[in-house]
Amino acid sequence: MISPAEFRSKVSEWQRRLLATVAALLAFETLTGLSIYLLPFSVPNQVAVLVHTAVGLGCVVPYIWYQLRHWRIYRERQMTHVKLTGYFSLVTGLAVTVSGLVLSYQAVFARRISYGWDLVHIIATFALLASVLPHVLSLVYYAHRRGSNAEGAVELRRAQRRFGRITLSATLALALVVGILSAVYRPVRLVNKLPADYSYVYGPDRPFAPSLARTTTAQAFDTRSLGGSKACGESGCHEQIYEEWSVSAHRYSAMDLGFRAIQASMGEQNGPESTRYCAGCHDPISLFAGAKNLYRDDLTNATGRDEGVSCITCHAIRETDVKGNASYVIAQPARYMFEMQDGHGARAVRDFLIRAYPKQHVRSLQHGLFKSPEFCAACHKQFIDKEINQVGWVQLQNQYDNWRKSRWNDTLNPRRTVECRECHMRLVPSEDPARGDDRDYNRAPGDGQHRSHRFLAANQFMPLALKLPGAAEHAELTDRWLQGRIDVPEIADKWRTGPAVPIELIAPASVRPGDTVDLQVLITNNKVGHDFPTGPLDIIQSWIEIVVRDQNGNVVYETGQRDEKHFIRPGSFIFKAEPVDQYGKLIDRHNLWEMVGVRYRRSMFPGQSDRAEFSFHCPATTSGTAAGQIGNQSIAFHAPAGRVTRLDVSAQLQYRKVDQFLLNFLFGEASGITSPVTTVSQDSKSIEVRGR
Repeated sequence: MISPAEFRSKVSEWQRRLLATVAALLAFETLTGLSIYLLPFSVPNQVAVLVHTAVGLGCVVPYIWYQLRHWRIYRERQMTHVKLTGYFSLVTGLAVTVSGLVLSYQAVFARRISYGWDLVHIIATFALLASVLPHVLSLVYYAHRRGSNAEGAVELRRAQRRFGRITLSATLALALVVGILSAVYRPVRLVNKLPADYSYVYGPDRPFAPSLARTTTAQAFDTRSLGGSKACGESGCHEQIYEEWSVSAHRYSAMDLGFRAIQASMGEQNGPESTRYCAGCHDPISLFAGAKNLYRDDLTNATGRDEGVSCITCHAIRETDVKGNASYVIAQPARYMFEMQDGHGARAVRDFLIRAYPKQHVRSLQHGLFKSPEFCAACHKQFIDKEINQVGWVQLQNQYDNWRKSRWNDTLNPRRTVECRECHMRLVPSEDPARGDDRDYNRAPGDGQHRSHRFLAANQFMPLALKLPGAAEHAELTDRWLQGRIDVPEIADKWRTGPAVPIELIAPASVRPGDTVDLQVLITNNKVGHDFPTGPLDIIQSWIEIVVRDQNGNVVYETGQRDEKHFIRPGSFIFKAEPVDQYGKLIDRHNLWEMVGVRYRRSMFPGQSDRAEFSFHCPATTSGTAAGQIGNQSIAFHAPAGRVTRLDVSAQLQYRKVDQFLLNFLFGEASGITSPVTTVSQDSKSIEVRGR
């Protein structure tokens, strides 16, 4: 039996406000913690995160004070299972407190929370429950069992019931706060409807045709739900990735000057609805908002124009198909509270929630589909058919199948395969929350790297033309990429060193004056994962430039030069395509909606070589400049200056993104716009000229 003095002591403890306060706070923290961990993403759960954090921070001092006081009172008592569970709850409670403080700090000031500390917090919470419940229930049980008729026992039970009521009431009050805050929050109301005058020219079941892009709801998506890429860079999380993306081809796909001019031409000639064909890849935000429609002067809305393939557009794709022409299915991810609202306060709450409660952010925007070449195939494979050209099916650019059928795709040994992301999204040192990866065959969670979102490829023109921040650096990196001067350690053992497309100049060691000099240039697609060149070959050009000089520097022979108006001289050896319409007329304005076939195409499959041949006559003498006089007039003329003893031959493989005819057509010759030229590779030889 417990003595009356012991009953009075216990009654006093159960009546303390500090105990009821701590118990209510712990009960609320436990309930909201379980809700956050177990229940689906929702506004109430996000509010629970905010209130859970605030209450948890407010609970630290009272909880520590109560535990210290409780320990001082009972530390001299005999060890029992009740005391043992009390010690266990003390330890687990401290683990919950410390981990909670660390996670709160990281959610406010760091780039992301530590999943290690998050795991400690979760395990410690369950351990605390497993120790506190037996501890409290044992005390209640023994109070009822021992001295049940004693006056002190009755008072003790009354104190316990009062404690229970206060704890329950306070817990419910805090839960009510969560409910009220959830009810008063007003999210941005998205308008997921196509315009009332929207033209379903390809049928109501294909609202975005002739593009193959689809939404999971078969309805429009509000532009705000797919935009907002800038927030990713301002959040304190993905600044490095945002900076890379902001000058990439994905970012400027809709603001591309050529795309906008050609889209306008296509809309005028073939109907505005036909521009949906291009939009699935170039301008998905405008496409899914219904901007590619009748009676629209501007077929690209502001968000689509500025962001092109935005962060969310790419990361929200749930399914792809290798048919190409934007054959993907995109979802509209649930957004966090205040994610689409302006203001410093809104951004602060948004960023805190994403870091403190990352489950939805990770699940909706990160998935293994990114790692597959099939993901890229949705857009990097293109065709036109009768819906576009009114005639029939024609294959256009097709990087995916080029790669699939090439030596880079080793179906017998996947570890020897080189995939799209390994080249175009090379690994770079990173402090980004997305660094590390345990789902890639050659990476680890702690590798301190992320995949670059520059998507380096072959467009050194448009960033400069658009004057994007960082354009000069990006163009220089593109030049180096085209030349094969950027190392990719991840696949260093899978491909050869040196130029991406090397050339070898083959020339005779010696010739005699008057002989025909035969030159050959061997071009090899060495390190490119698909055809070289690739892309829209009706506008892309790569060609061989040859210059032959005598020992004095006089030009003896040349081909492949550009004239003063930036046109490549006729007769040059050139890689490109010449598509034609149904009347055999050349498609030279990128008017692919009229294309039915190709009359000329030259490019190199991965690993293959091509050969360019050139001939000229070896001169006998060099030319010098002399001065003379006829009457009162001075003249200059070329005169033999001596025997030719050596010919120096230089060969260069040149590349530019857009041919000059199209630029002049789109923007006018007076604009002065021309595409920069990259020397992809070069070689040189000297030929001895022997006297007769």
